[in-house]
Amino acid sequence: MRIATWNVNSIKQRLEHLQRFLKEEAPDVVCLQELKCQEEAFPRLELDGTGYNIALCGQKSFNGVAILSKRPLEDIRLRLPGDDEDGQARFVEALVPGEKGAARIAAIYLPNGNPVPSEKYSYKLAWMDRLHAHARARLAEEEPFVIAGDFNVIPEPKDAARPELWVNDALFLPPTREKFRSLLNLGLYDALRSTTDAAGLYTFWDYQAGAWQKNNGIRIDHLLLSPQAADRLRSVTVVKHTRGWDKPSDHVPVMAEFDL
Repeated sequence: MRIATWNVNSIKQRLEHLQRFLKEEAPDVVCLQELKCQEEAFPRLELDGTGYNIALCGQKSFNGVAILSKRPLEDIRLRLPGDDEDGQARFVEALVPGEKGAARIAAIYLPNGNPVPSEKYSYKLAWMDRLHAHARARLAEEEPFVIAGDFNVIPEPKDAARPELWVNDALFLPPTREKFRSLLNLGLYDALRSTTDAAGLYTFWDYQAGAWQKNNGIRIDHLLLSPQAADRLRSVTVVKHTRGWDKPSDHVPVMAEFDL
């Protein structure tokens, strides 16, 4: 089973990119973020014939997440537990059966949190606390579980080409990184870092100041794995070349292959 995550930065603007990615890479599951559309505006008709089932949580002009799967989507959840008043579309989860069992997959778009200090940063930290509680509950079920998405977290200095530029940013502040580490301390595994410790592996390049051309990137798109999923991990690929496409997203897909 090949599971990918990709912040497309507007599904309407990046539909052809998504179609190309699905054709070229043929992932079994794709977790999408920043759709920037409501459910009724999602291009289901344009994706008919690609062979993917769709579960999504949309929001007008902002946020929005989806799971596309070649296999059936079961037990779909559209909200992260812990705050019934939270109306932002940042979480969708489903059980996906495989050939050797099933995997529970959550697609998330964790809040950016800037500027700091602000209510936005407080919301980010509170959202991470809710994700921690949900992950702890899922880990107790001892099943293959994957949290995939745009975490808006730079875990370590080596995950940024120029970490000194990010020291005051919500993505790299110590409380942000500490809460990310607390997820790992629950027993989750960073899929990419389970396969390599290499620096220079990025998933986001800003549109400004020639960041792509200078390879001034950061790694903020992650797949976190339960031990049962990590045991089945075969490989992880950053599909970097998509950033060089015409009018690309500022993020690139990250794809992991599992023995599932």
